[in-house]
Amino acid sequence: MFARVSTYKTSLGTTGEPSEETVRRVLELPGCVGLYYLKGKDDKSLSITLWNTQESLVESQEPAGRIRSETSREQDMQILDVEEFEVLTEHLKQ
Repeated sequence: MFARVSTYKTSLGTTGEPSEETVRRVLELPGCVGLYYLKGKDDKSLSITLWNTQESLVESQEPAGRIRSETSREQDMQILDVEEFEVLTEHLKQ
């Protein structure tokens, strides 16, 4: 599994939480197996998208970038960083 982690600076009064439409668009990208949105301190938020293969991660770069840019403009957020990782371990307690 692979992950893309995007870091944002949110504006005052916005959480960075995506709309249902944004979530649907991301989840419809081929190979996407899930996503998380996290709100931190100091107006910082993260999105983590999970991909079943490195190929799907790479192929999603352009459409995911468009979604990221559109959502950032709509929510008045600044994109600070976008990084990609291989997920080495995964454990979720049931």
